[in-house]
Amino acid sequence: MKLALCTDVLAGLSFPAMLDKVKSYGITGVEMTAGGWSPCPHVNTAALLASVQERDGFRAELARRDMNIVALNCSGNPLAPGELGEKYTHSSYQTLALAGKLGVKKIVMMSGLPGGGPEDRIPNWITSTVSWPDYMPGVIDYQWNAVAIPWWRKFAHEARQQGVEQIALEAFPGQLVYNPSTLLRLRHAVGDIIGINLDPSHLMVMGADPIAAVRKLEGAIFHVHGKDARIERGLAEVDGLLDYQPVTATRTRSWNYVAVGCGKDLQWWKEFFSVLRMSGYDGDVALEMEDLTMSVEAGLQTSIEALNATLSR
Repeated sequence: MKLALCTDVLAGLSFPAMLDKVKSYGITGVEMTAGGWSPCPHVNTAALLASVQERDGFRAELARRDMNIVALNCSGNPLAPGELGEKYTHSSYQTLALAGKLGVKKIVMMSGLPGGGPEDRIPNWITSTVSWPDYMPGVIDYQWNAVAIPWWRKFAHEARQQGVEQIALEAFPGQLVYNPSTLLRLRHAVGDIIGINLDPSHLMVMGADPIAAVRKLEGAIFHVHGKDARIERGLAEVDGLLDYQPVTATRTRSWNYVAVGCGKDLQWWKEFFSVLRMSGYDGDVALEMEDLTMSVEAGLQTSIEALNATLSR
C-alpha cells in the first residue's frame, strides 16, 4: 500500500505550491477534486478540457516532482431531483471526460440520493425499517429502479468509453449507497466497474466495523481513505450516533472526524490494513484530513505519522 493525500485540505495553496507541500511530507500520490461539491481548488476542469496546453502544463507540474494522480474526485448528488441533479450530472460527466484526457483510470464519487418519488423536490434518505409507515417500500423501489440503476448504467458505459476502469463510490450517510450491502446492490445491477472507496470513518459513525466490512467487500475495494472518527464519550451514550448537528459543533456532537490515531488506536489501524492486504487490496490509501479539533498542519502530521506506522507495505 502507498500513502496519498486528498488535496482539498490544502485549498489555500496554488497547484504548484500544493504539490511542493505534499512532496515535503514524503507523499507522491494525490487525489484531487475535479467536480461535485468541492470548489476544486487545484483542478480547473473546464480550462483543462478546453486546452491541450493547459493539460500539458498541468501534467508537467506533476512530472517534474515525480508525482501522480491516484484518482479524480467528483462527489456530489447527481441523482437529486431537478436542477441540482442536472448540475451534478454535468459535473460528473465533465470529470469523466477529464479523466479520459489525463489518462486517469479511477474516479471517486458518491452514489447520490434521489427524491422519494417523481414529484419530490429534495432528496429523501430512508434509514428506518420499511415495514412501517407503509409508504417507504415504494420509495425504495423508485429510488433504486427508476432513478439510480438507470443513471449509473449510463454513466458506467460512458466511463468505459473514456478509459476509466474503476468508479470508487464512497459509502456515506445521506447517500443511497451508504454501507457495504447497498454498494454491492448497485455493483450487482451495474457491473464490476463499480466498487467502493472504503472510508472507515463513515462506517465507524454508523456503528459498523470497517474490518468486518473489508471481508464482505473482498474484490470490490477500489480505493481507501485514511480517515478516522471518534465516538464521543458521554454524548453518544445519550443521543446515539444519528446526529445532524453541523460538523463544526465538535464539542456537542456525538461523534467527530479526527486525525488518524485519535479515534481508533494504532493497533486497530494495523489490523485494518493487514486484513485489507490479506483480502487482496494493495493500492493507494489517500489521507483525508477533516479534523476540526486541531490545526490542519497538526492533523496532517499526526495522521501521516500514524498511517506510516500502520500501513501494510
